[in-house]
Amino acid sequence: MKGMPRPRKPYVQKETTRHGKVVWYFRRAKEKRIRLPGVFGSKEFNAAYDAAFAGQPVEASPRPHQSTMRWLVDRYYESGRFSQLRPNTQRNHRLMLENICKTGGKRKFAATTPDDIRAGMVRREGTPHMAFAYVSVMRTVFEFAKDSGWIKSNPVLDSIKARPDKSDGYHTWTVEEVERYQARHPVGTQARLALDIFLYTGLRRSDAIRLGKQHIRGNKISIRAGKNGAEITIPLLPPLAKSIEATKTGDLVFLLNTHGRPWASNSFGYWFADRCEEAGVPGRAHGLRKAGATIAANNGATAFELTAMFGWSSVKMAEVYTRKADKVRLAERAANRLFPHPTDRCGYDDEKYEQK
Repeated sequence: MKGMPRPRKPYVQKETTRHGKVVWYFRRAKEKRIRLPGVFGSKEFNAAYDAAFAGQPVEASPRPHQSTMRWLVDRYYESGRFSQLRPNTQRNHRLMLENICKTGGKRKFAATTPDDIRAGMVRREGTPHMAFAYVSVMRTVFEFAKDSGWIKSNPVLDSIKARPDKSDGYHTWTVEEVERYQARHPVGTQARLALDIFLYTGLRRSDAIRLGKQHIRGNKISIRAGKNGAEITIPLLPPLAKSIEATKTGDLVFLLNTHGRPWASNSFGYWFADRCEEAGVPGRAHGLRKAGATIAANNGATAFELTAMFGWSSVKMAEVYTRKADKVRLAERAANRLFPHPTDRCGYDDEKYEQK
């Protein structure tokens, strides 16, 4: 069934009402179909599904009051605004909002103030990127509530800054750290193949775990980025080709979990972090992407070339790396002005650098 989430549960049917609301039913053979409450994959939904599958009655849980945050979040899940988000973004929004509803699901969303949002940021300030995600998601949900006419203004004010003021984000791997990892994880291992895919393709984690034989034609890799839909075409570099050839891979994906199955993005992240710790390096998967962009920029890649390789939607991100590379080159040129070529050193001995 088109639009059915994966993994697909047996006997589940999806319907969309004339009001655009998505509802779910359980029906086995010619049995009477049973309405499944909640959002697909939620605890409420899974509990009802398990009961229906076991032939037990499905008890309808009390619906949250229309004034609560839980009710607003459920309406957001059912909205076209949410359905148009990419699967990875939907998953991240769900993770954030479900955590919020665990403690604040019964709060009246219309009573939320900018001070409440700032307090939520403070609780997450130990992880700046989590604080950014919190503000970003809450701004989206409350903008949805405002557009729906349920509140008059969005409490997530533009003055509430989401991004950390000064942060380089993920640690960028050094050459020494890459060599240390390679020494610990030789060619032929899944750990080494993971590093080689990141280093020689620049793919995001969510795309790297999807990469397989079907994306390679001759000496080219072609894959559509999951985050923004950009078509990425890059050369298959010899070190990566050698690593793929030497490693046991799956039919449709190169990277496999310990059960020989494709990875889920978060699970892979934890696994790769463990492999990094085994090698004694502080880097993580995204830091390799940054390292690749840094190396390419330092070797003269333009902003447009980086944008094409890394699948960015604009040159804005690429310019971050090219500006850094330009600063290094300009600094070297300035240093050469301070200490010119030996043939230009007026009044100095080339051997002893002593004034004549």
